[in-house]
Amino acid sequence: MSETAATDDGASVGLAAGKPTWKSRIRKVIDIPESGVVAACVLVFIVVTLIKPDFANVSNLQVIGVDLALYGILAVGESIVILTSGIDLSPGSVVALCVMVTAYLNANENIPVGLCIAASVLIGMAIGYLHGWFITRLDVPPFAITLVTLTAAAGGALALTDGQSITGVSSFYTKIADTKTGGVPVPAIIFAVIAIAAWIFLERTYVGRQIYAIGGNREAARLAGIPVNRRVVLPYVISGACAGVVAVIVIGYLSLGSPDVGSGWELDAIAAAVIGGVSLYGGEGRIVGVVAGVLLLMLINNALIVLNVSSFYQQVALGLVLGIAIVADRVRARSRGRARPRGLPLFGAQGSPAAAGAAGAGQAPGAGHGAGE
Repeated sequence: MSETAATDDGASVGLAAGKPTWKSRIRKVIDIPESGVVAACVLVFIVVTLIKPDFANVSNLQVIGVDLALYGILAVGESIVILTSGIDLSPGSVVALCVMVTAYLNANENIPVGLCIAASVLIGMAIGYLHGWFITRLDVPPFAITLVTLTAAAGGALALTDGQSITGVSSFYTKIADTKTGGVPVPAIIFAVIAIAAWIFLERTYVGRQIYAIGGNREAARLAGIPVNRRVVLPYVISGACAGVVAVIVIGYLSLGSPDVGSGWELDAIAAAVIGGVSLYGGEGRIVGVVAGVLLLMLINNALIVLNVSSFYQQVALGLVLGIAIVADRVRARSRGRARPRGLPLFGAQGSPAAAGAAGAGQAPGAGHGAGE
């Protein structure tokens, strides 16, 4: 009797041992959504290190760690918003506003640094709550209301001091940004803690699963009794809180409050989320992929700097990587028989579900990736 039998995908499984062969194991690894991004991170690191050995030295890796924290924390908050089939265009501007307001309170009003740090997070949360309120109560599209904040918050940061930087902030900020534990920068540790907390929230809590369900099929989620409005507001609050945390790190990194920070950071956060496998249509993606996505972006950006490539090409590289990620998302969706609509994501509050086909089929909430896996 033969000891092997062909499986549906062509891989053979040992009947005697009852274990999959090396082919099926490789197939399982390839089928992991984040495998491609992780492989790209390893490839970029190895190739650039071979060309420029200084790329892998401790000091450069610490710089990458701080950059990873700045963009990664924003990407975590942004990805949770996108999972609901929403979008937040304001994180960069919210960072600038939180930086200026809290630096002003600390340096000019002598407010204790602990209260200023708390104020930074609370300001971000308040802005996020307002986004959620407008989206759920007045049915304002997320794209529109967060675009308003993108402009208004950036203007407010400049108006507070007529575009001037604020010096004289507490040295405690600098300690947060410069301190290293076991050679690892504290900002990178903060990012790791936030990423782990977000993973637990999305993968291991009832509320997190409801967020996936809402992004996959909003109407089905509503019919299942999920409090859609409250669950839609929460991700925007989280995104705002993440911007407030980043503002604290930025003040420490610069040792002052600058109104010019944060410009375009929201695009990097969105790019990292999409590269990491978060679908712009909502309901699909994992924090593990987001971390890998932002790491890939930081490795590429730093590699271009180390290799003395013009800064103009950094944006070209970002665009190419993002384009590849979007195409890969479409190919993956089609290969699983769940191709998305050809139109743009709705980014709406109370409109049709992002996955319109699932609504017509009466798919149960959470039946897609993330909610069921």
